[in-house]
Amino acid sequence: MNKLLITISPLKKAVMLTAFFTCHALFAQQVDLTYSTASEHWVEAKRFLKKNPSNTVDITVYTDQKLQVIDGIGGSFNELGWEALQSLKAEDQQKVMHAIFSKDGCNFSMCRMPIGASDYALSYYSHNDVAEDFEMRDFNIDRDRYILMPYVKAALAVRPDLQVWASQWSPPAWMKVNEHYAMRAGNFENAKDGNKLVKGGEMLNNATGFNMQERYLEAYALYFSKFVQAYKDEGVELAAIQPQNEIAFQPNWPSCTWRPEDMAYFINDFLGPQFEADKLNTEIWLGTVNSGDPNYVKTVLEYKDTAKYIDGVGFQWGGAKAIPTIHKEFPNLKLMQTENKCGEHENDWTSVERSWNDLIHYTNNGAGSYMYWNMILDETGASAWGWPQNSMVVIDTNTKKVTYTDEFYLFKHLSHFVQPGDHLLKSSAGKNHLAYQLQDGRIMVLMYNSELTVKTVTIQIGDDIIGVEVQPTSINSVVVKS
Repeated sequence: MNKLLITISPLKKAVMLTAFFTCHALFAQQVDLTYSTASEHWVEAKRFLKKNPSNTVDITVYTDQKLQVIDGIGGSFNELGWEALQSLKAEDQQKVMHAIFSKDGCNFSMCRMPIGASDYALSYYSHNDVAEDFEMRDFNIDRDRYILMPYVKAALAVRPDLQVWASQWSPPAWMKVNEHYAMRAGNFENAKDGNKLVKGGEMLNNATGFNMQERYLEAYALYFSKFVQAYKDEGVELAAIQPQNEIAFQPNWPSCTWRPEDMAYFINDFLGPQFEADKLNTEIWLGTVNSGDPNYVKTVLEYKDTAKYIDGVGFQWGGAKAIPTIHKEFPNLKLMQTENKCGEHENDWTSVERSWNDLIHYTNNGAGSYMYWNMILDETGASAWGWPQNSMVVIDTNTKKVTYTDEFYLFKHLSHFVQPGDHLLKSSAGKNHLAYQLQDGRIMVLMYNSELTVKTVTIQIGDDIIGVEVQPTSINSVVVKS
């Protein structure tokens, strides 16, 4: 038998050894990839690592530069969501709640609920509809005991440490200038009966819709305090309240506009002192702010001692334009995205793309918490006022079919891994990724591949480099453990 003798020069041997140890260092870590596309959801990939990533790094994660702490990720409880869920058998209801709140599911850690009627309530109501009951003798949460509270408690049964915060859509109608829950008259889109607000009862100029007499302001502060205490008595401790949903909007459904000077006056002179007097631990946040003018928030924060009562600011919709300035000028202030854009009941991948862009914008501008809107709706997706919107879970109340939408999986790709106490990490510029330091030491990189072809993304995490092959038009969670 002939033998082939190969002589390796000392230089070549050194290069080969360097390549071997470099490759070994790259894969000394445990790397897991989970992805979703419009046709495949939550796929745990088996083969995706590239042993020879390109020399060009696509994403750099700076593991030594922590940004804002994550306070929570979740969605919103509403009456119509609970009604849709009730159409299922008990065991199927449990499956849906586990899909949203369990560690194996979305693992939601923070959720929003309305105080009284929202646009996804079954009808108008407040917790005291007795006119001029300034002492709140007739305050009650009786309706919630049958609808909203069971919804919240079903979530707490799966996730006992779930943080719940509440916001008002409209004060009791008798506290408002136009004495109606809505600010705009007539029908909205395909609503059948309109909202019965008389012509001329509209308030469309962002004037404060609340009756600013002292006795109304005092009663309203007491209203909030009683709400927090009533829920605590039922075993639900509210983490925070935000006094007004979409503070600068006049829609056909429950709403109330506030001038920033008036909201500042209410918080500084009434709401804050009432919470102090009643020794409530529930935080007060300014929100939900939908004004794109950062001066709205600044006016409130800079009024007398108002800032000492405000623990954070929540933004949604038009508020996206204001959050960069507020984050820059108040870098230590907690910020939240309070309502994911609701869509038009399309419930498809276009919703994912829209939500992804908002997630990137708010997170990169300081938001430590992020809320989806309706977690569950029926097959129509329609509000009581006629606007059909998206949801994470669609329940067909006729066939009992349960559909988990593309947006469900977008949020699962984030919240399944990222929990309160984790941190956003500084990473290289780009609109298609976010990076997080998890408390257990792992790094999670959330990526969106917007291209129509398979793509290899090279990620540098500290001193290590990995190449990850991602599917066309996909959301990807890359989890790296050293």
